Amino acid sequence: MRYLTFLYLVMRGFVGWGLVWGQSLYFPPLTGQAWDTLSPRTLGWNRSQVDSLYDFLAQNRTKAFLLLKDGKIVLEWYFGSFTRDSVWYWASAGKGLTAFLVGIAQQEGYLRITDSTARWLGAGWTQAPPEKEARITIRHQLTMTTGLDDEVPDPHCTQPACLLYKADAGTRWAYHNAPYTLLHAVLEAATGKTVNQYFYQKVASQTGMQGAFIQWGYHRIFFSNARTMARFGLLILNKGRWDQTPILTDTAYYRQMLTPSQNLNQAYGYLWWLNGQPSFMVPGLQMVFPGPLIPSAPADMVSAFGKNAQILNVVPSERLVVVRLGESPDSAQVPFIFVELLWQRLRAVMTPAASLPSVQPSPSQIATLYPNSPNPFLTQTIITFELGQRLPVSLKVYDLHGQEVATLWEGVSEPGKQQVVFNAERLPAGVYLCVLRAGTHETRRLLVRGAGL
Repeated sequence: MRYLTFLYLVMRGFVGWGLVWGQSLYFPPLTGQAWDTLSPRTLGWNRSQVDSLYDFLAQNRTKAFLLLKDGKIVLEWYFGSFTRDSVWYWASAGKGLTAFLVGIAQQEGYLRITDSTARWLGAGWTQAPPEKEARITIRHQLTMTTGLDDEVPDPHCTQPACLLYKADAGTRWAYHNAPYTLLHAVLEAATGKTVNQYFYQKVASQTGMQGAFIQWGYHRIFFSNARTMARFGLLILNKGRWDQTPILTDTAYYRQMLTPSQNLNQAYGYLWWLNGQPSFMVPGLQMVFPGPLIPSAPADMVSAFGKNAQILNVVPSERLVVVRLGESPDSAQVPFIFVELLWQRLRAVMTPAASLPSVQPSPSQIATLYPNSPNPFLTQTIITFELGQRLPVSLKVYDLHGQEVATLWEGVSEPGKQQVVFNAERLPAGVYLCVLRAGTHETRRLLVRGAGL
């Protein structure tokens, strides 16, 4: 993964959320296909880079892509047989919508997020000791800190037999789908309505969103067209209001949803991913990585991410909403690498053509590290890095405890490609982190040592 952040992005992040409130955003009609547009040329963007962006999206199995600026459509493209009306799944990007519904249920007095989950699901909803189970709250479900074991054979299973105690609630962050899924049962028990009834009454009917949660195994997965996801992004951009219609009015909850919810994974709010934080964790690993989640993206960006790169990005400082639906571009459960590559291309589009010679190079022009995704290897693998300019370089490998296990390169490197062999024969099977530092820029990749991991 590439981890680079520009100073101006950080500075924009300090004021980002304050720019939206009180300024005019466009909202499309609740019915019909009308939606105002803006052209990249009108915005002063580099139109010549749009085809390159679409080529990248097509090569990575994208079905739908939208970009809104000030609520208006700037880019909208559908690939293959997919159309504006085609329906696709949000996967875990639907977590952001679930968190929004929980906030509405709290503002209406149906529940408090400090409630013990057992109040709504009944005692014995887990296999944890009763006193440990009682400490698990709705807030712990929203923040992925229930303390239930995510390393069980089926982490999606919501049956009590699958929900085992591992740590006290609030003391361990783990991306665990089963406790999240049970938020739908909590919502239904608290409101007396199905999750789809509640969504329609409280959100869809007032925003023009179309879609539904569909039972899929243990999960309820939200399905909709791409424009519905864009409408939800616009709703988030406008702080829970659709134009002048208030929907989520609990401002404290809204703020908590989109800011760090705990100190374990600072890049996680209430089921939303947060850019621009000093560190982050990823699903499946108990390691804290330094730096922002998506370095090329604005620091104030918040995101709902789903399996196979279902993406909703909301950027208050630049009044942007970005939507991507499609099939898997890589093997990641949460598509950090793909989103970083996407934002490098978006930056090229949003950079005025006349300014290109004087603009700071993009991360890919400065330093690139391969492979892009962690392909398992048995004893050794080839690491490739490519520089766009002469720079001092450090290339090191760390284990998941943060201990350095190998220095592959240290010194000044000329522009071009360099290949280094990482020999891990003496290291145990597991996941490692390769870190390339080139000048002031830093790029990271996960490496998987051992077949079948």
